[in-house]
Amino acid sequence: MRYKSITVKSVGFLQYRWRNNLTPAGRMMFFILFLSGVGTITLRVPIYQIFFGVISFLFAVGIAGRIYRPKLEIVGNIPSKVTAGHSVTGEFRLKNIGRKNAYDVSIGFPELHRSLQQVDDSIKTISILNPGETENLDITLKTHQRGIYELPNLKGFSYFPFGLEKFGKSRCVIEPLLVLPSFHPLNHLQVPKGRRYQPGGIAMTSNVGESPEYIGNRDYSPGDPVRRIDFRSWAKTGSPVVREYQDEYYCRIALILDTHVDPSRKKGKKGFRGLEAAISLIASIADHLSNGEYIIDFFAAGPDLHVFRAGRHTAHLDSVLEILACVEETRKNPFDEITPSIIDELGNITTAICVFLDWNEPRSFLARSAIEAGCALKTIVVREGKTTMPIHQSDSGDLIQLTPEDIEAGGIDIL
Repeated sequence: MRYKSITVKSVGFLQYRWRNNLTPAGRMMFFILFLSGVGTITLRVPIYQIFFGVISFLFAVGIAGRIYRPKLEIVGNIPSKVTAGHSVTGEFRLKNIGRKNAYDVSIGFPELHRSLQQVDDSIKTISILNPGETENLDITLKTHQRGIYELPNLKGFSYFPFGLEKFGKSRCVIEPLLVLPSFHPLNHLQVPKGRRYQPGGIAMTSNVGESPEYIGNRDYSPGDPVRRIDFRSWAKTGSPVVREYQDEYYCRIALILDTHVDPSRKKGKKGFRGLEAAISLIASIADHLSNGEYIIDFFAAGPDLHVFRAGRHTAHLDSVLEILACVEETRKNPFDEITPSIIDELGNITTAICVFLDWNEPRSFLARSAIEAGCALKTIVVREGKTTMPIHQSDSGDLIQLTPEDIEAGGIDIL
């Protein structure tokens, strides 16, 4: 068992060095070494001379590379947030803290998640870095899919000599990268208006630049705050007068995201297409609502019910996008368990906007329950092909169906 464990570790170490330490030219040299190794079967074939010549050359390169291996101090970071499909660039400062010159110095990530790609064309190489000298290098990552990714330590290395292998042990710890879902802004969103409004809206929203609405003056009553006395009116009337205010009322909207994916569906390289389209759509809706006089309650209906309340401020949109970046699918139908909890939360909601991945009885029951709770309802089904239950059989408010292609193309401006 111990022998097997050592063998597995050795194979893993060699695979790691092959993928991350060797350059394309270095891999070509080992390929030539493999082909020339055929000549070692018999000394009568002179190709064995090439084999031993290549081994000697690679041995000399390895010795020289380790002798001139750079000692670097790497300082910098990559922005912690980026939108899926976009690139993010980090700037790093390299300082040679060794006693020898460092040649052909560069930086890079040894291994990245398949949803991230290092843009090699953006990385420059420093031909020579003298002891104590400092240079700046940029590194760019291209993102493909939303999520939060643990980045490996950034490695500083040298291609010297001959650019066959990366030599170096200098590393820099990088913070995780949060990739937010991409979305297309909506020009218009038809929000059904319910009869229920949220009192005390100011306390539920951002307090920056806000104040209760002034509605007039009235005679002073014992117990009124002194700071509300209107001294000018008092001087005119000869009796104490106070200013009267009233709290503003805001429309409170619930965004409900369905993450239940049919167990028979297989996950693609970029996740489940319908779920990703639904997340992009609800991000567009949240972006549009963040610019209006709304209080947003976000519900992610998965194995556990995730609830987040956002006020009228763009910073709250960032919080919603961060949650959407980390939302995962669920294969088990969660509606039987979470619907009662959602209905309890809908007691004070004005309007509910549901984004479902299918239309069936559990989802229809949730929609009907929202209406019975006094909410105006807008339901959007994101699905390619027919739904489990025909949509025309539903009388649950405003209900439409969109395909993932419609959302991905960005052609939905009015909803």
